[in-house]
Amino acid sequence: MKTEDIPKTTFRTHEGDYEILIMPFGLTNAPSTFQGLMNSIFKPFLRKLLLVFFDDILIYSKSWKDHVEHVNRVLKLFKEKQLYAKSSKCFFVVQGVKYLGHIVSHEGVKVDPRKIKAIKEWKIPTSIKHL
Repeated sequence: MKTEDIPKTTFRTHEGDYEILIMPFGLTNAPSTFQGLMNSIFKPFLRKLLLVFFDDILIYSKSWKDHVEHVNRVLKLFKEKQLYAKSSKCFFVVQGVKYLGHIVSHEGVKVDPRKIKAIKEWKIPTSIKHL
């Protein structure tokens, strides 16, 4: 990372301001382009029967009958748009799933306890400088 660009990475926490000293991500637009594709394809379903965050797609329903219909609609759309899902990363007929640091089940949404532990034990990496 260029020295003159380091101040552009400044972020604030409850412990003070920090700057990132190394490039924290790739330089392509692939993630935002892919997210845009997912948002446009699934627009009619977003926040009604599914959530999409990059390649994490969560289909949810109030009843088993609705869920079967929702899954079929999403898979049909995948086929129409020539998209593919990696079967080893798919979960069907489960009581709960881990999704974006949470555990989602018929009981509601809870923070994954492992994430809370990780936050409590987090130490500032050497690639970040306290200001």
